[in-house]
Amino acid sequence: QVQLVESGGGLVQPGGSLRLSCAASGSIFSMNFMGWYRQAPGKERELVAVITSGGSTNYADSVKGRFTISRDNAKNTLYLQMNSLKPEDTAVYYCNANIITATWWGQGTQVTVSS
Repeated sequence: QVQLVESGGGLVQPGGSLRLSCAASGSIFSMNFMGWYRQAPGKERELVAVITSGGSTNYADSVKGRFTISRDNAKNTLYLQMNSLKPEDTAVYYCNANIITATWWGQGTQVTVSS
């Protein structure tokens, strides 16, 4: 069983930056892929970014060039660096981890972009 705990959310002005962290209770080395999702009020949860065990990444078009996903296997931690934040980035951000036979979710961290 893997537990995921997100941190780093908060209130930031448009154009600002935040770095989200997702600490895993177990090793993430064997995870096939890990990702960040977000859910805004009244909207469905959407994929923000994903990173494979080999380090390949993929991003939603809305965040390309602004967000960077990374993982530190030694620290069992997933990161999401978010730059040039926009009001439309406001959402609860969730960490996700997957192996072939299972998937895990964190509890989410709120990101609010507002002046």
